[in-house]
Amino acid sequence: MGKSKTTKFKRPQFNSVGLPAVAVKEADLEEEELGDESCPAAELLEKLQSPSADVREFACASISRVVQQSQTIPGFLQRDAVRRLGPMLLDKSLNVRETATGALRNLSACGGQEVCEDMVKHDVMTPLTALLRECCAGFESASVSMTEQKNAVEDVANEAVNLLWNLCESSSQALSLFNKVGLLDVVIQCLERHPQNVELAISAAHCLHTVTEDNPELLCSLNTAVLGVLENVLLSSQPTMAHTLLRTLAAGTLWNMKGSLPAARQAQTLNAVVANLSKCLDLDSGTLIPELRQAEEVRHRNAPAAPDVEEQAVEEMGQEEEEEEAPKHKRNGKSAKVDNDFSDLLPRGKEELREATALLTAQQTSLEIIVNMCCSDDPSDDEWEEESSSDESDLGPDGLCDGVSNLMSPLCLSAEVHGALISYTIPEKVLKKTEFPRKEAMDVCHQNPSWRSLIKKMQRVQSRALTCLHSILSTMDAESLGGAAALQGAAQHLSTLVFGAAEIPKDEEFLEAVISAMRSLLQMIASKNIPQCMTPQQLMSLSEAATRCEVVSVRVNAVAILGITGSTLAKEKGTAETLQMIGNALLQVATRDADLVVNGEALDALFDVFADGDEAETAAKNIQLLPALKALQPVFKAKIRKEGRGRYSPQQLCVLDNIKVNLRRFIGYLEKVVKK
Repeated sequence: MGKSKTTKFKRPQFNSVGLPAVAVKEADLEEEELGDESCPAAELLEKLQSPSADVREFACASISRVVQQSQTIPGFLQRDAVRRLGPMLLDKSLNVRETATGALRNLSACGGQEVCEDMVKHDVMTPLTALLRECCAGFESASVSMTEQKNAVEDVANEAVNLLWNLCESSSQALSLFNKVGLLDVVIQCLERHPQNVELAISAAHCLHTVTEDNPELLCSLNTAVLGVLENVLLSSQPTMAHTLLRTLAAGTLWNMKGSLPAARQAQTLNAVVANLSKCLDLDSGTLIPELRQAEEVRHRNAPAAPDVEEQAVEEMGQEEEEEEAPKHKRNGKSAKVDNDFSDLLPRGKEELREATALLTAQQTSLEIIVNMCCSDDPSDDEWEEESSSDESDLGPDGLCDGVSNLMSPLCLSAEVHGALISYTIPEKVLKKTEFPRKEAMDVCHQNPSWRSLIKKMQRVQSRALTCLHSILSTMDAESLGGAAALQGAAQHLSTLVFGAAEIPKDEEFLEAVISAMRSLLQMIASKNIPQCMTPQQLMSLSEAATRCEVVSVRVNAVAILGITGSTLAKEKGTAETLQMIGNALLQVATRDADLVVNGEALDALFDVFADGDEAETAAKNIQLLPALKALQPVFKAKIRKEGRGRYSPQQLCVLDNIKVNLRRFIGYLEKVVKK
């Protein structure tokens, strides 16, 4: 696998503002009255100018609802919606401020990167900055004496921080303005509200976790006061899942800040970060989710019946989350897989569901932070931006790659990080999280529509754990991970995940994660000459399933696994028949796969499998490997020439050129073998 940097995960919020059930119904009625042929944007934007605060609030709430249908967004943008909603952020009415901010928040979340950049271009950051500063001034203002008024200010601040988070995650210009106008201070003030308002603090922590990543300009300006606030959050002891999520996000922010920490505090802070991640992973969602659902049922039995319309709204939010895949956001040229979360928008009466959502979000985030700890700054493996095993510098005396690929050399993990991860048994806890979600928790969520969205979240935690396992295997040596017995146990576990059911799971997110972990593990096992528990037949069935997957990295890892297995078997007696099976499979992929990267990986694997040994020679003759590769050679060269430029990166083309050279040399080697 080699030096690989898994994508740094980010997790934006759900595409909705928390409208009251009545406002949601009114917005729906408004859409129906306007009809399909009449664009709702014009009338709703016109209502923003009404002298009545109630009408302005209703217009903003309606816009929030309508823009969740992404096809309506161009109509709003064409009518200058951002400039017209901007002044509403500073409206005299707090309710208008909140719903206007919510409308812009939805616009940014549903419109994606291009809309966010357009919003920044239309100067949304100016009123947003003023609003945030006013909110923070109002937190402790003597003129605000009533608790309800304070909560209203904090509710506005929560929407504003979420909007800021969206913009900074999707727009480098927004991030630059964040740094320039000094918004760090106001977000820190929101974070400091965690004893009074954990919801606002979590939104601020999400924002901080995003803006401190890959932002040297901001990190240079950090001071001990900021560090102190984050450490106070990290050392808080409230047992709720919401506070667990808050501490996890603070831990991630501190990790992002690692280069700016005072030298004397680095070791202590690192230890506190890993300790918090460890505690989060210790929590058993399989037990806690059924308990939380039972607590909700008890509360409902002992309380007056809640309106059905509120329950229906929660169900609809969950269904929208399940059905819609969020777009990929880019900032600083990096893409990140994202998923929706609506926990801050659940009605106040859904505390248990909020807690369950916070638990799963915290565990997903913890695993993503550990992945980032294991990531180097080298380009990612799935983009083929590292040295290939076919690099000419690694060629043996015959111009062929020596046996097993050298791509799995461990990344450089600092002794401090390595020691902390091992000290808190992080590898074992990550492996535990790779198990399928517990049946009891899945059943509870299936039975209740409003809890159903948690199923995908539980599955995502498992996928993140598998990705995390891959990163750990890529950065630690076998001894640190418990030696041969522990590695064989991990291999048996992964084998059960993949082959335990009648059919190999088809979910792409799971398949991508499990196959990358399996590749890393098999490479480590092969390098240590440890017997593996997976049979060639099982691996062939995995390869067949992977070749039907649209995700390129899944297909790349599948053929790499065949190469690892084949090169190991080639050293053993009586394996020619199995090598023939593997060789035929790799030839088929090298010939038929539509992606050049996958073709190249399959050829690379063939070089490894048939590089040396009597069994490999016998198998190569039986499958007519030499004539097959001679026929493939001009096709492969033409494909690189025809499709290479424009579709593949310079680094990928460099690797493909190396493989093209090695293919010529490998054919020469096979010709010598035939003449023996």
